[in-house]
Formats: sequence, C-alpha cells, structure tokens
Amino acid sequence: MLRFLTAGESHGQALVAILEGVPAGLAIDFNAVTAELTRRQGGYGRGRRMAIESDRAEALGGIRHGLTTGAPIPLLIPNKDWENWQRTMSVEPEQKADADRPAVTRPRPGHADLAGAVKYGHDDIRNVLERASARETAARVAVGAIARQLLLQVDTAIASHVVSIGSVALSDPLAVTFADASAIAADSLLHCVDAGVERRMVQEIDRARESGDTVGGSFEVIAHGVPPGLGSYVQWDRRLDGRLAQAIMSVPAVKAVGIGRGPAAAALFGSRMHDEILPPARPSPTAEGLGLRRPTNNAGGLEAGVTNGEDLRVSGFMKPIATLMKPLRSVDLATMVESPATIERSDVCAVTAAAVVAEAMVAFVLADALVEKFGGDSVPELLENWRAFRRRTAARFASR
Repeated sequence: MLRFLTAGESHGQALVAILEGVPAGLAIDFNAVTAELTRRQGGYGRGRRMAIESDRAEALGGIRHGLTTGAPIPLLIPNKDWENWQRTMSVEPEQKADADRPAVTRPRPGHADLAGAVKYGHDDIRNVLERASARETAARVAVGAIARQLLLQVDTAIASHVVSIGSVALSDPLAVTFADASAIAADSLLHCVDAGVERRMVQEIDRARESGDTVGGSFEVIAHGVPPGLGSYVQWDRRLDGRLAQAIMSVPAVKAVGIGRGPAAAALFGSRMHDEILPPARPSPTAEGLGLRRPTNNAGGLEAGVTNGEDLRVSGFMKPIATLMKPLRSVDLATMVESPATIERSDVCAVTAAAVVAEAMVAFVLADALVEKFGGDSVPELLENWRAFRRRTAARFASR
C-alpha cells in the first residue's frame, strides 16, 4: 500500500513529507511536481503569503537518476518566510529576551485554536495554529504530484474545477466534462469553466474583502480513465468512496463531501438517480475495458465502493476561512475576558487552492487503490498485471 506522513509548521524552517510504497522504476518529472505546487498557490482571493513563497520540493532519497527505487521518498519544501520567524519558531529553548512575538491567546472561532489548546494543554495557541495551518497542504500536493505520475502509467488523469463561491454557483456541475475542466485556461482567476459565472464569483470575493469578511465555496475533482474494480465492498474500510471522503474531508476548511450527484441524490427517485447499463454502441471484440454504456454518471464512477469505469467525480464543500479582518468575538484565555479573535495573515478565499489539494488527495487514494488491486514491486510488474486484467475484462464483455 501507499502511505505518507507530513511534518513541519507554517512558519517553521520547512515542510517535510515521506511517501512510502511507490513501485520501483517510476520516472519522476520534477518539473511536474513544481507545477502542481505553483497551482496550489494560485486563485483569486489568496493572501500575501503567496507572494513570499515559491514552493519547490526537493527529493532527498528513494529516487536515483530520475527513477524510483521502491524505497521511501522523503520530500523537503523550504519555507522562505522562515528568515522572518526564526526567533519565534526556533526549536531551541526560548530565552525570554529573544521572544519577538507575543503569545497568541485569543482563539479564532471556526479554527483549530481553541480545540487544539484544550487537547494539548498549550498556553500559546501558536503551537496549534502553526501545524493546523493549510500551509501543510503544500506537502500533500508534492506527494499527490508523484501519485499522479503513477496513475498516468495506467492512463488515468485528474482535473478539477470550482463549482461555487459563496452564493454564486454553476447550475449543473455534472454537465462539466473532464475535457471541459482540463481545458480551463491557466490564467483563469478561479478555475471555473464558465467565464460569466467566474466574473460574479470574483465580485463575491471582492465584497467579502471590502467588508473584512471571508467566503467559501465548492469544487469538483474529476478523474478520467480510472480502471474499473478499484476498491471493494467486502469491508467498510476498503470502500473507495469512504476512503475518498475521508481524504477530502481532511483538507482544511472542507465541511462536506459529495460523490457524483452528492447531496442532491437524496431528492431524486431511484428511476432518476441510478445510471442505466446498456450494450456497447459499436461492439468490438478487441476493445479493452467494459465497453458497456452508461447514459448518465450520477453515481460519480463509484458503486458500492468500487470503481465502475466511468469518470470518478468527487466534490468538496469549503467553509469560509476562520481568520477575519473584522474579527468575531472570542475570549482571551490568559485573562478569560471577552476580546476580539486573533488576526493572522490569511486569505479571503482559497477554494481554488483547495481544489488543487483535493486533486492531490484523490490522486493519492487512487494510486493506493491501484497498487492494492494490481500489486507489483516495480512499475513493469504492475503494468503487466493491469494489462492482463484489461484483456480478461474485454474478453468477458465482448459481444457474442
């Protein structure tokens, strides 16, 4: 199986990730990793931190001469802002004369501040917010960029698009195809397929900024060319929909996840919801894959926790960011007196960035399921198993 851990703080020296389980022999495109990290920093409504950092991941092992060796892959992403925070975030014992920033004692409603301080017994909430910060997701994107390169070996590609910002939304997200999402221009402010809707989304963010507020929204990740048969229904923790939901819910500020029609499925009759199964339009005994037709994809490519060969569609719903420039009421934990919440450098809206992080998490979960299904300690072995599965499946569903 694939697994990874991340470490490091928002203003610490660096972020670190260790990725384990990648088969040997995978050629790594380091420029593609950097490109994904750059995408995470984009999107209208991002804060000043994005102007400071220019993220780049350095592989410290597990790769030799451009190819994975099968060993764990440690990744290092330096924080450029570290030079301004060395005294505050030093790992050495603090000398009171060296403290250049006061302790954070006023938790922000909606953030990890209060819950983390209670759980770990911290008096200075900076111990919480530095690790709970969405800065950590840069490490996840680096991991996901490698997972994507493994998925490309089996012709699986991933894209995303922003569905809504605040009250402004696309009318039917499932009408957006993988090709539509992939074709969004690189200079799109919010990575939305509809330029007119995007303009109104920008206005929504501007209104929030002008009032010292923040705004959330939703996004959808689409994976195309996903092999059928990934995941399982035989145990609760092997269901791929559950694994994907946990992965997306772990993205900071995401409060809900949908697969296919998502919550809208609850309002439909079964005759309108379930995707009919039809014979191939043009039977071909040599075609690889199921070859069956599904006129709709309301299930989002998953049935009973198993991929069915259709595009995988996962949506995430992100709450507004917890740091407001006009802060909400809170309590100073040092005095227990009502006080305005702490203000930290932050974004007005980060839905576009969250979509990129979600792509990385979907890529990781699918790559893990791929290795689980087809096995192999090397890429050639995995591909041999995958191709044999495709041939068997095509023969089974060939017209008779």
